[in-house]
Amino acid sequence: MERRELLKLAALAPAAATGLLPLAVRSALAQSAVAIGYNCSPGWGGWGGQFEKMRERLGITIPPDNKNSGQALAALIAEKGNPVADFVYLGGQVGPQAQATGVLEPYKPTRFDEIPADLKDPDGYWFAVHSGTLGFMINTAALGKAPMPTGWKDLLKPEYNGMIGYLDPTSAAVGQLTVIAANLALGGSYSDLTPGIEYFKALKKNDPIVPKSTAYARVIAGEIPILVDFDFNAYRARYQDGAEQIAFVIPQEGTRNFPYVMALVKNGPNPENGRKVLDFLLSDEGQSQWANGYLRPVFPGAMTAEAKSKFLPDAEYERAEPTNLMAMAGAADELIKKYQENVE
Repeated sequence: MERRELLKLAALAPAAATGLLPLAVRSALAQSAVAIGYNCSPGWGGWGGQFEKMRERLGITIPPDNKNSGQALAALIAEKGNPVADFVYLGGQVGPQAQATGVLEPYKPTRFDEIPADLKDPDGYWFAVHSGTLGFMINTAALGKAPMPTGWKDLLKPEYNGMIGYLDPTSAAVGQLTVIAANLALGGSYSDLTPGIEYFKALKKNDPIVPKSTAYARVIAGEIPILVDFDFNAYRARYQDGAEQIAFVIPQEGTRNFPYVMALVKNGPNPENGRKVLDFLLSDEGQSQWANGYLRPVFPGAMTAEAKSKFLPDAEYERAEPTNLMAMAGAADELIKKYQENVE
């Protein structure tokens, strides 16, 4: 197939990533320099820069995909008999969940042994590539007369009615982390979700906005003045996209650092390209690209001084503690059930 036709196919790739393209077209894509990744949106987590680097360095095109972690896992399960994706990017706790469903294939990329033990499956079913810190991404211009919130309890105040957003905990990994982070900060545990569920029941009185996927643009536009989100999105908005009205706040009561993980999809159509992508994301260049997107790479040495200078002071980050991925994965079903029964 000619290069022009392949480029045309790549332009259709978002449809391919949902399995909607005809079999003949999907087959042609499988034979081209393409790798299909789920939950890889160019507007999230530095993926746009990674796409460019991998086209340049590997000659591999990765179609954008706007699923969240829960939607990505649901698609992998539905397509188990005829996989569409080659690799998947997931919120940390969804890695073990995906492994349990049998949709992943073990792969230990270059530098796998350097990843801390608590940030990977020992057999290579999933492994962390970077992390972020959960807090409040705030459009200060959209607050009006309301003061800057400083903690979880502040969000319950009536002056923030209609101003707060968080991602849907029933499907988005960051939504589940939001419940876990608030729950732990307010005295709960991974096995006792009561403080977190009671908190979100109370927050419902403030009419929160609960989208299913990234609401980055809506915060910059002022439609959602306060979004519970990661630090890297706030820093990207302020320093890369010129939205000087955006600030980031780490809640006074505490929060969580949270890794995102990668995995190879079992029987994906482009396995070799999928492996090359995973290798690249742990390379010095791939890790530096994450750092340039204001994420904390899994290998700290890749964080440049310039990128680090855009973060809040280290003293602020002392309030952020690691997330126990296995405990969070174990709590996910109960969290979703209790949220649906008590909050939705």
